[in-house]
Amino acid sequence: MATEVKEGQDIRKLVRTLVQNHGDEKAELIPILHEINRELGYISDEAIKELSKRMNLPSSHIYSVATFYRMLSTEPRGRHVIQFCESAPCHVTGGRLVWQKLQRELGLPKGETSQDNKWTLLTTSCLGLCGVGPVMVIDNDIYGNVTPEQVPGILKNYE
Repeated sequence: MATEVKEGQDIRKLVRTLVQNHGDEKAELIPILHEINRELGYISDEAIKELSKRMNLPSSHIYSVATFYRMLSTEPRGRHVIQFCESAPCHVTGGRLVWQKLQRELGLPKGETSQDNKWTLLTTSCLGLCGVGPVMVIDNDIYGNVTPEQVPGILKNYE
Protein backbone atom coordinates (compact mmCIF):
# COMPACT_ATOMS: atom_id res chain seq x y z
CA MET A 1 0.00 0.00 0.00
CA ALA A 2 1.39 3.34 -1.06
CA THR A 3 -0.23 5.44 1.66
CA GLU A 4 -1.10 3.28 4.66
CA VAL A 5 -4.45 4.44 6.05
CA LYS A 6 -5.63 2.89 9.27
CA GLU A 7 -8.75 3.47 11.30
CA GLY A 8 -8.73 6.96 12.75
CA GLN A 9 -6.35 8.42 10.19
CA ASP A 10 -7.43 11.38 8.15
CA ILE A 11 -9.24 10.37 4.94
CA ARG A 12 -9.06 13.95 3.73
CA LYS A 13 -5.27 13.81 3.93
CA LEU A 14 -5.25 10.62 1.85
CA VAL A 15 -7.45 12.23 -0.80
CA ARG A 16 -5.33 15.40 -0.83
CA THR A 17 -2.17 13.33 -1.31
CA LEU A 18 -3.69 11.26 -4.11
CA VAL A 19 -4.97 14.33 -5.95
CA GLN A 20 -1.56 15.96 -5.61
CA ASN A 21 0.12 12.82 -6.99
CA HIS A 22 -2.33 12.23 -9.85
CA GLY A 23 -3.58 15.72 -10.59
CA ASP A 24 -7.13 17.03 -10.53
CA GLU A 25 -8.10 16.31 -14.14
CA LYS A 26 -11.32 14.35 -14.62
CA ALA A 27 -9.34 11.59 -16.36
CA GLU A 28 -7.59 10.87 -13.05
CA LEU A 29 -10.82 10.09 -11.18
CA ILE A 30 -10.79 6.32 -11.71
CA PRO A 31 -7.13 5.83 -10.74
CA ILE A 32 -7.69 7.94 -7.62
CA LEU A 33 -10.88 6.04 -6.71
CA HIS A 34 -9.02 2.76 -7.25
CA GLU A 35 -6.27 3.82 -4.81
CA ILE A 36 -8.80 5.03 -2.23
CA ASN A 37 -10.62 1.71 -2.54
CA ARG A 38 -7.36 -0.20 -2.10
CA GLU A 39 -6.25 1.87 0.90
CA LEU A 40 -9.55 1.99 2.80
CA GLY A 41 -11.16 -1.19 1.49
CA TYR A 42 -13.99 0.93 0.07
CA ILE A 43 -14.79 4.50 -0.99
CA SER A 44 -16.34 6.34 1.93
CA ASP A 45 -18.78 9.25 1.77
CA GLU A 46 -16.10 11.42 3.35
CA ALA A 47 -13.65 10.49 0.57
CA ILE A 48 -16.26 11.30 -2.09
CA LYS A 49 -16.96 14.71 -0.53
CA GLU A 50 -13.26 15.54 -0.31
CA LEU A 51 -12.66 14.38 -3.90
CA SER A 52 -15.55 16.55 -5.04
CA LYS A 53 -13.95 19.56 -3.42
CA ARG A 54 -10.41 18.79 -4.63
CA MET A 55 -11.35 17.88 -8.22
CA ASN A 56 -14.20 20.35 -8.62
CA LEU A 57 -16.60 17.57 -9.62
CA PRO A 58 -20.12 16.99 -8.31
CA SER A 59 -20.32 14.34 -5.59
CA SER A 60 -23.09 12.69 -7.60
CA HIS A 61 -20.71 12.18 -10.53
CA ILE A 62 -18.02 10.67 -8.31
CA TYR A 63 -20.57 8.40 -6.64
CA SER A 64 -21.92 7.25 -10.02
CA VAL A 65 -18.40 6.33 -11.18
CA ALA A 66 -17.63 4.59 -7.87
CA THR A 67 -20.79 2.48 -8.09
CA PHE A 68 -20.53 1.73 -11.82
CA TYR A 69 -17.29 -0.25 -11.68
CA ARG A 70 -17.42 -3.66 -9.98
CA MET A 71 -13.79 -3.32 -8.88
CA LEU A 72 -14.78 -0.38 -6.66
CA SER A 73 -17.06 -0.42 -3.65
CA THR A 74 -18.87 2.24 -1.65
CA GLU A 75 -19.50 -0.32 1.11
CA PRO A 76 -16.85 -1.84 3.37
CA ARG A 77 -15.63 -5.22 2.16
CA GLY A 78 -13.81 -8.04 3.87
CA ARG A 79 -10.03 -8.38 3.92
CA HIS A 80 -10.38 -10.98 1.15
CA VAL A 81 -12.79 -10.39 -1.70
CA ILE A 82 -13.88 -13.43 -3.68
CA GLN A 83 -15.32 -12.91 -7.15
CA PHE A 84 -16.92 -16.02 -8.59
CA CYS A 85 -17.76 -16.21 -12.28
CA GLU A 86 -21.37 -17.14 -12.92
CA SER A 87 -21.24 -17.00 -16.73
CA ALA A 88 -22.56 -19.85 -18.88
CA PRO A 89 -19.13 -21.38 -19.68
CA CYS A 90 -18.26 -21.59 -15.98
CA HIS A 91 -21.72 -22.88 -15.15
CA VAL A 92 -21.62 -25.75 -17.64
CA THR A 93 -18.19 -26.87 -16.42
CA GLY A 94 -19.42 -27.35 -12.85
CA GLY A 95 -19.59 -23.80 -11.55
CA ARG A 96 -22.86 -24.31 -9.72
CA LEU A 97 -21.39 -27.06 -7.52
CA VAL A 98 -18.26 -24.99 -6.82
CA TRP A 99 -20.44 -21.99 -5.93
CA GLN A 100 -22.54 -24.07 -3.54
CA LYS A 101 -19.41 -25.44 -1.84
CA LEU A 102 -17.96 -21.94 -1.56
CA GLN A 103 -21.15 -20.65 0.09
CA ARG A 104 -21.24 -23.59 2.51
CA GLU A 105 -17.57 -23.18 3.46
CA LEU A 106 -17.93 -19.45 4.11
CA GLY A 107 -21.51 -19.49 5.40
CA LEU A 108 -22.23 -16.46 3.22
CA PRO A 109 -24.89 -15.60 0.67
CA LYS A 110 -23.97 -13.74 -2.52
CA GLY A 111 -22.91 -10.14 -2.01
CA GLU A 112 -22.34 -10.41 1.74
CA THR A 113 -19.36 -9.86 4.04
CA SER A 114 -18.59 -12.17 6.95
CA GLN A 115 -19.19 -10.85 10.46
CA ASP A 116 -15.44 -11.01 11.18
CA ASN A 117 -14.81 -8.91 8.03
CA LYS A 118 -12.51 -11.59 6.63
CA TRP A 119 -14.49 -12.43 3.47
CA THR A 120 -16.73 -10.74 0.93
CA LEU A 121 -18.41 -13.08 -1.55
CA LEU A 122 -19.36 -11.62 -4.93
CA THR A 123 -20.41 -12.98 -8.28
CA THR A 124 -19.46 -11.55 -11.62
CA SER A 125 -20.86 -12.13 -15.08
CA CYS A 126 -17.48 -12.86 -16.67
CA LEU A 127 -13.83 -12.78 -15.72
CA GLY A 128 -12.69 -13.35 -19.30
CA LEU A 129 -11.18 -16.73 -18.50
CA CYS A 130 -13.81 -19.00 -20.00
CA GLY A 131 -11.26 -21.57 -21.16
CA VAL A 132 -10.39 -22.48 -17.57
CA GLY A 133 -13.82 -22.40 -15.93
CA PRO A 134 -15.07 -22.58 -13.27
CA VAL A 135 -13.06 -19.52 -12.25
CA MET A 136 -12.81 -17.46 -9.11
CA VAL A 137 -10.58 -14.59 -8.08
CA ILE A 138 -9.58 -14.01 -4.48
CA ASP A 139 -8.08 -10.55 -4.10
CA ASN A 140 -5.77 -10.59 -7.15
CA ASP A 141 -5.21 -14.36 -7.28
CA ILE A 142 -6.92 -16.26 -10.11
CA TYR A 143 -8.07 -19.86 -9.71
CA GLY A 144 -9.19 -21.79 -12.78
CA ASN A 145 -10.64 -25.26 -13.34
CA VAL A 146 -11.83 -25.17 -9.73
CA THR A 147 -13.60 -28.21 -8.33
CA PRO A 148 -15.74 -28.31 -5.18
CA GLU A 149 -13.06 -30.45 -3.52
CA GLN A 150 -10.43 -27.73 -4.03
CA VAL A 151 -12.43 -24.96 -2.34
CA PRO A 152 -11.40 -25.65 1.31
CA GLY A 153 -7.71 -25.78 0.38
CA ILE A 154 -7.91 -22.58 -1.65
CA LEU A 155 -9.61 -20.74 1.22
CA LYS A 156 -7.01 -22.06 3.67
CA ASN A 157 -4.35 -20.10 1.72
CA TYR A 158 -5.89 -16.90 3.14
CA GLU A 159 -5.83 -17.72 6.85
